Formats: sequence, structure tokens, C-alpha cells
Amino acid sequence: MPTSLLVGAQDADRFERSRRVSWIDMEAVQRKKCLVVGAGALGNEVVKDLVLSGFRRITVVDMDHVVRSNLNRCLFFRESDVAGGASKASSVAERAKELYPEAEILAVEARIEDLAEGEFRAHDLVFGCLDNIAARMHLNAHSYLCGVPYIDGGTSSSSGKVQVVLPPDTPCLQCATNRTHSRVLEKRYSCSGSEVSYFEPKLAAEITTTSVIAAIQVREGLKIVSGLRNECLRHILFYNGLKNTSEVLEVPLDEDCPVHPR
Repeated sequence: MPTSLLVGAQDADRFERSRRVSWIDMEAVQRKKCLVVGAGALGNEVVKDLVLSGFRRITVVDMDHVVRSNLNRCLFFRESDVAGGASKASSVAERAKELYPEAEILAVEARIEDLAEGEFRAHDLVFGCLDNIAARMHLNAHSYLCGVPYIDGGTSSSSGKVQVVLPPDTPCLQCATNRTHSRVLEKRYSCSGSEVSYFEPKLAAEITTTSVIAAIQVREGLKIVSGLRNECLRHILFYNGLKNTSEVLEVPLDEDCPVHPR
């Protein structure tokens, strides 16, 4: 008897229900390689959505370790990670494989600025799950240079945003910067004078908003790899969880943007 006619055969395929979505190209999804930068609240949700959607080649980059305040908003972290000083990237990679054992998930415990250019070129999608402007700009510039689609997400309390950067067709993050962003980038903190790092205040986090923004990011990624690039966001989507509204702010492509090749 053909396998397809056996009782329960459809339910034996992990992604059978996804294959029923006409526009999703599951073969492409499972071939493509994703780079997820940031393994905090947003990164946890993005990786969860990626593996449940069928992406099986994922690199997770984060330099930090798990602390107790991460536990209320990060699916993959445990009390044992806090006690053991586990890295965020390694914890996400380990637990995500429990959701999808066939996935190849690489943890990189490093600053995004330390990644070689070749790492960007080796991936088909880049997801930004960061909480500081400097790292975002670095990720934006290198992804654009390498021609790799970059899907940026951010949240603050009950609000969030998503921007999809599709080189060379759409505006990038740099195109949307203003004087306020520049002032934030100029803020520095140094305890000794020898080491300088970007100062960023802690942000309020509300887990349902994080889930919404991560879901939008991954859905845009699914569109890109499934050949629906023209259906993607081309500007910035803002989401307000308190008002249950979303709107798209149009961003012009800056002809003088230093990120865009001339």
C-alpha cells in the first residue's frame, strides 16, 4: 500500500501543515541558512519561529551570558543557565535543537563586530534582534555590502518595529537615521579611559509584543526564501500593542547613504 494512503501518514511529516500553505516553499526554507544576531528576548522568539517553520541551518551570535532577569521573557533560558553562567547563544542553540533535532544550529559567543565579512556572505538571511543602534548599523552595513537581506526588529515596552532591507532595492537602516540616533551613537561610557563602549539604557520589555515582532520578522523571511520578495515590507512597520494598531512609515532611499554602493 502506498505510504500516502496509510492511516496517519500525513501526520508523520513534521511540516505537513506548512506544506499546505500554498506560498511557502518548504524545500527552499530547509536549504537556506539564517544568521540571527542577538539571543535575548527577541532572538529567542525569532529562533523558535525559525525552527518551527522548518529552517534547519541557523547561526546564533551573542556575546552575553544569561542572567536572572532574562528568564521572564526568554523561552530557551533556565535557572540552571543563570547558576552555571551559560552563554545566551549556546543556550538558545541547545534548546532550539530540542524543538527540531535535525536542525544544525551553531552558537557564536562573540560581538557582531568581530565576525568576518565571509560570515555574512555565507548566509541567505540576516535577522537583527539587537537593543543598541551601533550594532544595528554594523549589521545593516555588512549585510547590505554582501547583498544579503536583513530583517531588523526592535521592541520597547508594548511597541515595536520591523524593517526589511533588500539590497539594492530598498532603503536601509542608515537611510532612516536622524539626529536623535546620531546623538545616541555619540554617547560613550568608559570606567578607565582605556576601554570605550557604547552606552545603552535598559529597555522595558513586554513579552507579547516581543512575540508579535519576532513573528513578523520570520514571516518576512519566509516570503523572501519562497520567492515573494515583492510582497515584503519595504519601509518600517510600527506596532502599538496598547492600541492594537500597526502602520507603515515610508522611508525614502537616501541617494547619499554611505552604505549604498555607487
